[in-house]
Amino acid sequence: MSTYITREGWAEENKNNYLNPPHPRLLPQGRRRLYLLLILSLFSFASYAIENTLQLSPEQLTNLGVHLGKMEAVTQFPVLAAPAKVVIPPAQEYLVSAAQAGFIEKLDAAIGDNVVKGQLLAQLNSPELLMLQQDYLKADNQLQLILAIYQRDKKLLQEGVISDRRYQETSSLYHSAVSEADKQRQLLEITGMTASDVGQFGKTHQLKRQLKVLAPITGVVIERLAIVGTHVDMMAPLYRVANLDKLWLEIAIPQERINSLKIGDQVEVENIVGLNGRAPTAKISLLGVNVNPENQTILVRAVLDKQEVLRPGQRLNIRIIQPSTQAVFKIPNTAIAQNEGKAFIFIHSAQGFLVTQVTVVGKEDAESIISGGFTGHETIAINGAVALKATWLGLGSEE
Repeated sequence: MSTYITREGWAEENKNNYLNPPHPRLLPQGRRRLYLLLILSLFSFASYAIENTLQLSPEQLTNLGVHLGKMEAVTQFPVLAAPAKVVIPPAQEYLVSAAQAGFIEKLDAAIGDNVVKGQLLAQLNSPELLMLQQDYLKADNQLQLILAIYQRDKKLLQEGVISDRRYQETSSLYHSAVSEADKQRQLLEITGMTASDVGQFGKTHQLKRQLKVLAPITGVVIERLAIVGTHVDMMAPLYRVANLDKLWLEIAIPQERINSLKIGDQVEVENIVGLNGRAPTAKISLLGVNVNPENQTILVRAVLDKQEVLRPGQRLNIRIIQPSTQAVFKIPNTAIAQNEGKAFIFIHSAQGFLVTQVTVVGKEDAESIISGGFTGHETIAINGAVALKATWLGLGSEE
């Protein structure tokens, strides 16, 4: 048969133990150990509460220069700062060269000029161009002659006058003449003559020694490599022209930090403001695999968004920003106190200031990004953290 004791009965029976707790030595061995553990835990909790809570009067807060404020919830934070260089994508840059050797008579474009596709950049006096024109006329005349023979033999074959073998021989000569004329026409087009120019030349047979060099794309002249009055050889470089609508950032990242980045991360340029009042931005498109042996960095490439303030060759500083997968908050650097390599903030409540450890996940100039179990509605000391730290250590340590 079991006996049940009510809560009220148990309390009445043990009332004397509440009011006059027995000395630990008078308790049985098992209960004595439990009693001592309870007493130690109560002292530890009280010690923790005392060391991590500051109770200050309004006058003390004023004397310490402490001001209160709110932390700001953010959805992204900077993870890394690094140097970068603005470069032109290879597909956006063209080297303009002389299709034939010649004497440079004039240059119509200078560095920085905006040019459109097909615009005249330079003009050369080229004897080689005369020879190409003569070769084309010779090939075209030969084609016309073979064409007449080919059409005649084709008709004779249909009438049964000639053999099939003779027609095949004529057909072979005709197709060879077509290929030769086409080759000579393309050589003229390489020199800068358009298809209509070649067609008109085939009709007039007027030879010209002026070789025109035209812009291959719409863009900007970024370098001039020739001088008026000089002789240049075939394929000698004259200009570099680039389309600057799309630019890249080449970023040098320490090899030990490369694994913290990913394709698509946002890049923000520091200390430069665009025409829209915001800093230029880019997105990472490539994470390199080779380590630079000179500085142990890895190349990271980012594609710049449409902007009008950055120029090729410009060196600048950037920071890489990532979206947060956890709740993070922005606070002033003056709200953080460092102690034994750890970061702390001071959360204000009715009981005083609760000293709370935080994790700093990023920095933005005079502000830091922290993470922790916060709601974002906490009131914190936004400055005076150094003074609060000194007060905290004075109350909660033996120093």
